[in-house]
Order: sequence, then C-alpha cells, then structure tokens
Amino acid sequence: MTLIRRLPLFVATALLALSAAAPGSAGTREVVRWEPPFDYTRTPSATRYEPSRPATRRWTLCAVFPHIKDAYWLGVDYGMVDEARRLGVELRLFEAGGYPNEQIQRYQLKSCGADPDVDAVILGTVSFDGLADVIADVARRMPVLATVNDIADDGIAAKVGVSWYEMGRRTGEYLARRHPEDGPPLPIAWFPGPRGAGWVPFVDRGFREAIAGSRIVIETTAWGDTAKAVQRNLVQETLDRHPNVRYLVGNALMAEAAISVLRERGLQDKIDIVATYFTPAVYRGILRGRVLAAPSDAPVLQGRLSVGQAVDLLEGRPVARHLGPRVQVVDQNGLGRIDLGDSLPPSTFTPQFRYSPASTE
Repeated sequence: MTLIRRLPLFVATALLALSAAAPGSAGTREVVRWEPPFDYTRTPSATRYEPSRPATRRWTLCAVFPHIKDAYWLGVDYGMVDEARRLGVELRLFEAGGYPNEQIQRYQLKSCGADPDVDAVILGTVSFDGLADVIADVARRMPVLATVNDIADDGIAAKVGVSWYEMGRRTGEYLARRHPEDGPPLPIAWFPGPRGAGWVPFVDRGFREAIAGSRIVIETTAWGDTAKAVQRNLVQETLDRHPNVRYLVGNALMAEAAISVLRERGLQDKIDIVATYFTPAVYRGILRGRVLAAPSDAPVLQGRLSVGQAVDLLEGRPVARHLGPRVQVVDQNGLGRIDLGDSLPPSTFTPQFRYSPASTE
C-alpha cells in the first residue's frame, strides 16, 4: 500500500452527508439556460425552473467532487443531499481531496462507472479535459453530468453551472466601477486559484478583460490550491514582496485567510479584499465590512439542480441540458437581495466520512 493510500485526505472517500436542518426548499426559481447547450460564449436566456417531481424508483446517483475542504463545495453537497432526499433517490459522494489529485478523481470516476448499482454520475471535475477518456468510457454505460466546474463536452449528457468567465468579469467590473475617475494606477494582488482547474482559466480571463483600461492593475498573480493554509501562505508571501498593493482579489479561501492576515499586520483599514465567489466566510466578511464584495453563483442551488437534472434524465422526462443560477454580485447593500439559502448550507450541516482504499492506477 502506497503512502498516498494511507493519507485520509487523499483516499477515495465515500461521503455520507447528513443534516439536522429542515428539508430544503423545492420552490420555483428563476435560472438561466443555454441553447444550444455547453456554449458559454452564447448569452443565456432567463427561464423559470420547476423542481423535479419525485422519482418513480430509487435511482442511485454517484457524485464525484474535487474536495469538500471548503464551504463552497459543502454547499453543493448539501444541495445535492437535500434534493436527493426530497426526490427519493440514493446519493453516493466521493471527493478527491483537492485539485492536484487528478489521478484519484480518475479512479473514483472509474469506480462509479463500474458499479452495477449506479445509474448516473454527477462530476465536479478537477480538470477541464484531464478525465476525457474516462468520461467517454463511463458515458457508454450511463449518463455523466457535469456540475459547477466547466469541462470538455464530449460524453457529457447535461451540465449545471455558471460562466466562470462571467464570475471573473463581474468581479473586475465591480472594482473598476469603484474607481471610475482618472488617477494613478491602483495595484492589486490577484489570486485566481489552482492552475489547470476547470474554472480558473475562465475566471482569470474574465477578470483581466474587465479591468483592462481601468485604474486597476495586477501587480502580482499568485496561483495555488484552494486550501486555506495554501492561500494564507500565498497572502503572506505576497504582502512581504508587494507591500504597496491596494486590494487582495481572488478565490474565497484567499479572502477568508486574508481577513486574519491583514488583522495580524494592522492592515485591515489599508488593504481591501474582494472575492470571486461566495461562501459562508465571505458572507460573514461582507457583513462585518472585512470583505467588500463577491459574486454568488448559488452553489446550494447548483447541487439541487444537478440532482434534479439527473433524475429527470433517468426518468425519461424533458430536461434542460444546460442551466444554472443567475450570477449576482453581493456587497453590504446587496445582502438583502439574495436568497442566502441558495448560496449557503445551514450551519448545522456536517458531513460524515467513510474511508476506502484509493488507487492511482
């Protein structure tokens, strides 16, 4: 047995997600839909989403996530678990332990695809195209649906997500609007996330294009996995090397870590934080004035939509093959305009893990 198999963080992990919270909402939502599907360069149309009807049989869904070590993916997990409970289907969830663990996610996807009890796979990918051969193989036996992270389209039966280009663009536009007047450049540090992850190149491009021609100038870019310890180290190293930055902008784990780093250094009133997506810690930061803003892509709702989409496919019902929540930028003035239940899991929601041996074969 290799070392990687012995480390709990990296083994194939079956998640039994339980909640003491009340059942989630099954109400109608306004979402957006792409037609034809899978093309984020097209403008989506607004549509009303009617939640799926309960299943006529107990289908088994296998969900494969990059990780659940931050509250964003825990929110997706909560949405899936609660919707699976409502629809009367079984949900098994595996998480790879982080974006660097492509080989582990390949193994998990193969395992789901080879399980005779599994009827469909929902994949939150660690790589845009690194699992293409496995997806093609699994898709010959069952539907493979994409959730949250963008992915190459071959073999994908349906997709739930938002344009991460738009998430980056909306973040950049927010900053540019804060400084519309002429003046000297405003240096920022940019923390897009892990190189190679399915969403990062798009949020990076959207952000850079939105600030082009504005006073906002990226002085340094720090890439890294969305683990709080990794992001904290990146923030500290960035501040040591670039003490003149005016903003720290990037992934939500960076924003969470940056709050305490700036407080420790007495810089909380000199440097502002903007996140590229919305989590409970970012919400608390906005509420307390420590984070300026973040776009929300409603991860809990995305989890619900993905399970409903899978059930409708298996039941032979009409299916919107590509849909997602509307992206909304949230600051202190906008907190009252969003449905927090679509973005944040209940505070009582906790996962329980069962570990099984992993393989990188």
